[in-house]
Amino acid sequence: MIELKSAREIERMRVTGEFVAQVLTELGERADVGVNLLDLERHARDMIRRRGAESCYWDYAPSFGKGPFRNVVCLSVNDAVLHGLPHDYTLRDGDVLSMDIAVGIDGWVADSARTVIVGAAAEEDLKLVEATEVALEAAIEAARPGNRLGDISAAIGAVAAGYGYPVNTEFGGHGLGRTMHEEPHVPNKGRAGKGLKLKAGMTLALEPWFARTTDRIVFDPDGWTIRSADGSRGAHSEHTVAITEDGPLVLTRREETPRERGEENARSVSAR
Repeated sequence: MIELKSAREIERMRVTGEFVAQVLTELGERADVGVNLLDLERHARDMIRRRGAESCYWDYAPSFGKGPFRNVVCLSVNDAVLHGLPHDYTLRDGDVLSMDIAVGIDGWVADSARTVIVGAAAEEDLKLVEATEVALEAAIEAARPGNRLGDISAAIGAVAAGYGYPVNTEFGGHGLGRTMHEEPHVPNKGRAGKGLKLKAGMTLALEPWFARTTDRIVFDPDGWTIRSADGSRGAHSEHTVAITEDGPLVLTRREETPRERGEENARSVSAR
């Protein structure tokens, strides 16, 4: 069952979305050569605690996981494409780091992800991150009343095809609102004009993620971290989007930082 949100409820989700955007901005600014993933996890925990928010990840125990997730952010490095379990790893020059976080504030959830390149960026990594960003914007544009769910999926798949990347459909976007995962599932590939009709009041987490040369995945022994089956690098971009009569409303949109604008001799790329 899909719960349509009122304008007031969407505004409450926007409050959460603004905080999620702030966390991802700060984590992206801190992600640098020599920084340990556990330091990023600690900073995210501290921000959540100070805000009085609640992590949607802590104690999360879906059927595909191995026990409850006891962290507040997913940190996936290089060929780890999703659900990266924070661990004792120090970031290196050229690492591709995807960060995914969902929190609730006053009972309303927002979910977002961004990918940054640590230090010097290889052209093929820049292209991969760019593809997820472009696909996300295409998905957002398709999230309009009267369109079909397949229009969103087809928009993402078309961008992937244009960049030459395969698409995994096991993990994709989803509804959200009072909880992190609600109906419907939003695959990252599909047929335009097919599927559920989109209505104003629907709130969706749209999250294209691609690995460079495969659509197959494998799980780490930790039971959480998902890697590309062939070891190729991945990238992930995600926003929480409300469908309104006036068009899509992005609830987790971040403002560009000086680093993202290319100032301060920055060499990172992120989902905007």
